[in-house]
Amino acid sequence: MSTHYTSLAIDDPTKLVFGHAPNPFTLRRGMVLGGGLVYPEINFTLPPMLIEAGTMNKVCTEYRQMITGVLKRAAELESPGVLVEFETLPPMTEHPDWGMQIVNILLDAMEEAHAKDGLASALRMTPNDNREMVRPPQMRSGIYWEGMLELFDRSAAAGAELLSIESVGGKELHDDALTMGDMQGSIFGLSVLGARDMKFLWTHIVEIAKRHGVHAAGDTACGFGNTAMVLAEQKMIPRVFAAVVRAVTAVRSLVAYECGAVGPGKDCGYENPILKAITGFPMSMEGKCASCAHFSPMGNLAAACCDTWSNESIQNVKLLGGMAPTMSMEQLIYDCRLMNVALGEGPKEVLKLRDWFVASDDSLDPQAYILRPDCCVQLAQAIISKDTPYTAARHVGLTAIDILRQAHADKSLKLSDRELPWLDTMTDTIQEMPDDENVLAQQVIATTEPGRFLPAEYGLTS
Repeated sequence: MSTHYTSLAIDDPTKLVFGHAPNPFTLRRGMVLGGGLVYPEINFTLPPMLIEAGTMNKVCTEYRQMITGVLKRAAELESPGVLVEFETLPPMTEHPDWGMQIVNILLDAMEEAHAKDGLASALRMTPNDNREMVRPPQMRSGIYWEGMLELFDRSAAAGAELLSIESVGGKELHDDALTMGDMQGSIFGLSVLGARDMKFLWTHIVEIAKRHGVHAAGDTACGFGNTAMVLAEQKMIPRVFAAVVRAVTAVRSLVAYECGAVGPGKDCGYENPILKAITGFPMSMEGKCASCAHFSPMGNLAAACCDTWSNESIQNVKLLGGMAPTMSMEQLIYDCRLMNVALGEGPKEVLKLRDWFVASDDSLDPQAYILRPDCCVQLAQAIISKDTPYTAARHVGLTAIDILRQAHADKSLKLSDRELPWLDTMTDTIQEMPDDENVLAQQVIATTEPGRFLPAEYGLTS
């Protein structure tokens, strides 16, 4: 049974802040997400190396070193709690036994840190979505689907409290839409293919979470919105195009919550503040501390509405101060300390710090501007005003364009002369799209090279 949101949990932008969510929840060791503190969320990965049966001892040694180092530093800095995210690499999902070796290493270290130092922690399990490893992607069956579900199930049974994923449904067509600056293709990939896959996938994830008494946390449109962001940073596509894509990604990611996810939405989903306004659930965010994984134009603004603050991912390499994951843990803790001091001082101080985060970034890039709290509430309202993901995607796309156009007109946002025509181009494209998503689907099926995607894997008939 899915939920369709018809009202906003946060309709006042002054209430869309870091550390507070209308629907907080408590983890097993007492951490309250969205309940008045911002927690650091650490994510780490291997240095370049092979992952195969013969190297698994070395892989396990790397993860044991990483988790020991970050938890030790968190205890030394007296962090009130830590989220640990384990994003598997593809072989670890393909071979669930390998993934579970690392899950158990992480959970054992977290239990030991709790017993020794009183450090509260929880594990977010994020299996890599391997379904795109076969072409065309097989989304609803096969070894990659089965391995992913097995890893979700076994890790939840072992003690992982949060289940997340960076799902890839629709990406096989969306990647080309991005490189071509094709807004119709982007909306189709996100709100027709992506939304259908999300409903299928998250129905299964929510069922697993309920069976084990854990939390289905949330998805991220990283492979869509963050790919657009990176391409815009490289000047391969317009920044305004990437900004509008970001607004549309919220429609796709919302489906997880409609299926029963409760947050915190995954860190690399920069669309999360829009989802927080709709659902009221806590959200993770990443910004300046994620530069170890990728650049972004919103390093401070991203913290404005976060409930956990993440580094995205960092490799286990040696730097001058120590191992990189441990250093990243320290950076996150100090950022969270500042936000938590403001939370302790009261709502006025929270708003002041939040608005400073926003003001430092919002005028310099449309991708940042579109995620101002006031814009997020406006975009959230646009999404819930429509009945289907497809109609919501078109409406929020046009709303995002109007926001950017007005911001440029009142000189609150800098847009280059070569980007401005794209506002009209995108408007025309969205307005000319068919009202019926099935009509668009048949047009796409008829004009797409056979074998690029399998319509039946998305519940479509050709």
